[in-house]
Amino acid sequence: MKGILGRKVGMTQVFTQDGKLIPVTVVSVEPNTVMQVKTIESDNYNGVQLGVVDKKEKNASRASVGHAKKANTAPKRFLKEIRDMEGSYQVGDKISADIFEVGDVVDVTGTSKGKGFAGTIKRHGQSRGPMTHGSHYHRGPGSLGTMLPKRVLKGKNLPGHMGVETVTVQNLEIIEANVKESYILVSGNIPGAKNSLVLIRSAVKNSRKKNPKEVISYEESVVDEVEEVVETTNTTETAETVEESSKEETKVEESTEE
Repeated sequence: MKGILGRKVGMTQVFTQDGKLIPVTVVSVEPNTVMQVKTIESDNYNGVQLGVVDKKEKNASRASVGHAKKANTAPKRFLKEIRDMEGSYQVGDKISADIFEVGDVVDVTGTSKGKGFAGTIKRHGQSRGPMTHGSHYHRGPGSLGTMLPKRVLKGKNLPGHMGVETVTVQNLEIIEANVKESYILVSGNIPGAKNSLVLIRSAVKNSRKKNPKEVISYEESVVDEVEEVVETTNTTETAETVEESSKEETKVEESTEE
């Protein structure tokens, strides 16, 4: 199991060498700090606690400040524990985007967008009643149960708060992991609003083979084209100046002969 915490930036699209367009989500990944390492001897299971986003000491509790000092770092705003983490880590180690490779299949967990109070049609996908012929039932919740219990049965779909739930999207693919600029491109969409915290970890139900995609990079080609344009403009300017100087010399010679 591998995992890292990051922030959802937004969506974009990239092209592969085969000409395929892949919609991706950009996840900004700051270096995660290993805040605590749990072992079978001390805690009866193996796990690693990750922390990200520094917090001022005056806004943190004494317990969190003491916990962070063990890792020789500042108190963290977000903490997440991952069980059975691959590799050996010590308290205070840093985990960056290179923990994942291109082609890895991952599960992404985040908090869905909040939609406030919603009815049964939007919240549960129920159908509405007839809108004409004198019908007075349009977007109601429907029957609430039978006569005998004389109460609403548990699990009844009713209006209420919608969203702000922990959602996991499974079997997404890592398209690019850039350590220099600290971001990861994940295929498809992931839950949560922009700048929300997400957890990327190895897929639990993955059964497909690793198939890394080669993404087209535009940096080198753009620089080469610019250099070629500059060279061509310089050569044309020098040729024009040479022609103008030769014409001026011929005019001067003609005037002296006369």
